[in-house]
Amino acid sequence: MKALVKIGGTLLETEESRRRLVRELAEAARQGPRLVVVHGGGKQMTRYLAERGVESRFVGGLRVTTPETLDAVVKVVAGSVNQELVAAFVEAGAQAVGLSGVDACLVEAEPMDEALGAVGRPVRANAELLELLTGRGYLPVVACVAGDRQGRIYNVNADQMAAACAGGFAADRLLFLTDVAGVLDAGKRVLAEMTAARCRELIASGVATGGMEAKLNAALEALRLGVAEVDIAAGAQPGVIARWLAGEPVGTRIVEEAPGV
Repeated sequence: MKALVKIGGTLLETEESRRRLVRELAEAARQGPRLVVVHGGGKQMTRYLAERGVESRFVGGLRVTTPETLDAVVKVVAGSVNQELVAAFVEAGAQAVGLSGVDACLVEAEPMDEALGAVGRPVRANAELLELLTGRGYLPVVACVAGDRQGRIYNVNADQMAAACAGGFAADRLLFLTDVAGVLDAGKRVLAEMTAARCRELIASGVATGGMEAKLNAALEALRLGVAEVDIAAGAQPGVIARWLAGEPVGTRIVEEAPGV
């Protein structure tokens, strides 16, 4: 089985949370699935910029990426956040390899909107590198930075990055680990299972907004690219990785169509 797990930057903020998730993922990788990890780093980025007197501006939930901001993205997300995570995996016994989408054109992107600066939309994932590494027992740890064939670098939303990598890698399952229990309905109840059509309804009705809207759009893209199942779950749950891989409910499960349809 091929699986991809995306870890939100909030879950990487504290050493305790980071180490627990790393231990669970390292153990899962030892059990056999070919595993890829994609991570964000938005909170770390905001803090880094604030310390240097640079205000973070967002449009539609996406960080406006000036040349100065892009330099910080490369240094923080693809640099310190990625390497600290890789080091934690190595400590946990995993053969982790730190990557970004720029490496071997792993994820190619194009400009999303001139008003956003160097924010990229993934257009294709070239997963040969992921196949090579996972096939030899390595654990790719991918930062949400992408490139193009002209040598440009882009800041990419981590959920979109995960969907692109999962599709290119032909992952069977994709897990978004976040700081909420799952997708909520209008009554603030966690939905155990959803179809793609239900995702679109929640977005259109305004029930899913902000970060959850971004995750649902990324989930829809992953399904379109052939991923059979996408899950959204709280990363704070002890044992969440093992339970997910065992097929137990951990949050909200999203599939293209309901069984039997």
